Amino acid sequence: MMVPMVDRVPNCIDGEWRVPDGADYLRVVNPATTGLLAEVPASDAAEVGRAAEAAARAFPAWRRTPASERVQYLFKLKALLEEHFEDLARTVTMECGKTLAESRGEIRRSIENVEVACGIPILMQGCVSEDIAPGIDETMIRQPVGVAAIIAPFNFPGMIPFWFFPYAIACGNTCVIKPSEKVPLTMMKVFRLLERTGLPKGVLNLVNGAREAVDAILDHPLIRAVSFVGSTPVAKHVYARAAASGKRVQCQGGAKNAVIVMPDCDLEMTTRIVADSAFGCAGQRCLAASLAVTIGEARGSFPEAIAEAARARAVGNGLDAGVEMGPVITPESKARIEGLIETGLNDGARALVDGRNARIPGFERGNFVRPTVLGQVDPRAEIARTEIFGPVLGLVHTDTLEEAIALVNGARPGNMACLFTSSGAAARQFRSEAEAGNIGINVGVAAPVAFFPFSGWKESFFGDLHAQGRDAVEFFTQEKVVIERWPSAWSRKF
Repeated sequence: MMVPMVDRVPNCIDGEWRVPDGADYLRVVNPATTGLLAEVPASDAAEVGRAAEAAARAFPAWRRTPASERVQYLFKLKALLEEHFEDLARTVTMECGKTLAESRGEIRRSIENVEVACGIPILMQGCVSEDIAPGIDETMIRQPVGVAAIIAPFNFPGMIPFWFFPYAIACGNTCVIKPSEKVPLTMMKVFRLLERTGLPKGVLNLVNGAREAVDAILDHPLIRAVSFVGSTPVAKHVYARAAASGKRVQCQGGAKNAVIVMPDCDLEMTTRIVADSAFGCAGQRCLAASLAVTIGEARGSFPEAIAEAARARAVGNGLDAGVEMGPVITPESKARIEGLIETGLNDGARALVDGRNARIPGFERGNFVRPTVLGQVDPRAEIARTEIFGPVLGLVHTDTLEEAIALVNGARPGNMACLFTSSGAAARQFRSEAEAGNIGINVGVAAPVAFFPFSGWKESFFGDLHAQGRDAVEFFTQEKVVIERWPSAWSRKF
């Protein structure tokens, strides 16, 4: 069954679907077939302004809607997401390229965030202290920030907007969402479902576009908070420009995630999990393993085991049964990844498995790079320091766990680090000393569930409060402290 698409993807502003007048249009392409799915408008600053103004108009009434009523729309949305689960997953696969199983997992994570946000009546409660002085009480209450904006990347077109907007609107904010121009179809379908919940007009607005739309969001005076996920260079730009405009900002950046393989690990389990981490979603996720650091005797067994897993991985169209890895997003991404592999080989790495020049029968025009394993990588080389964002795993060796931890801590990003071992002492040392925001022990993708924050350290995150859970509630609310004295006959005696 093919998922019906549209010729041109509209924006949704103040509850009305509109195609911007005079906008330039960008192609939305299926990365497995390179066939055209739709065209998406490159919205300008004026269109962003319309969305921000609509959200600002909706804000006063929405913020005064009781939290217990606001979450009723999320309960309805959850039911609709469950009803249309398969269609949404297939849409993610068609526009993003990942396998259908991976897309189903993404939509499930989206729903989990809706479920957690339904707890806002408890999560955003304040606190009170009575009689801080005779006859004086002090209260802290949480109030919404105002208009929030979400700038989402291509690699999780469903899940990442759900890291933010359910919490934002449950807390009483209104929102402008800008999906990646490469994958606008999933959020268009989500907005069609949101219409069916009866959500008041202007509470959520959808604006498609590229850099001009992003910069307009960062500059617009009505937008008070910005959530972003993308590469580190763009995260720095978003953080600096939005903060300069006085906005609160949370920016998830790039990564260079290491997995440490101890000689006492379960080799079969470790190989399977590391392969899924490195090659799942074609390596296009910020929690993909990019370096595997073998310690001691693991150097003799793990390289060939992971190489065999890479050779055996089934690559093709993510909609086809049995496929374990799909294409990368664009021809430009494919060329960049293959160029980094070449750079790594020129710097002395050895190709245990070379995934360049992939030809998939029936999909010869697709953006495919097969799983690649590079051995004998110099930790100082570019391939060991650069986020590849593709299915490439570099192998590095150290003699001790302390040396491996030093390698992790010497990296500029700090998104995730994982250890594979049967030693509780080694695991405890690693989780204590490794400088990364998400730690895995015998886990290859340390993705927090929705009621924990999606953490990130160093150049993997800019801001103070992360996505999901209580961090999201704190980000989308501002604290107000009220100190009250009510004179009475009793207090006047003193």
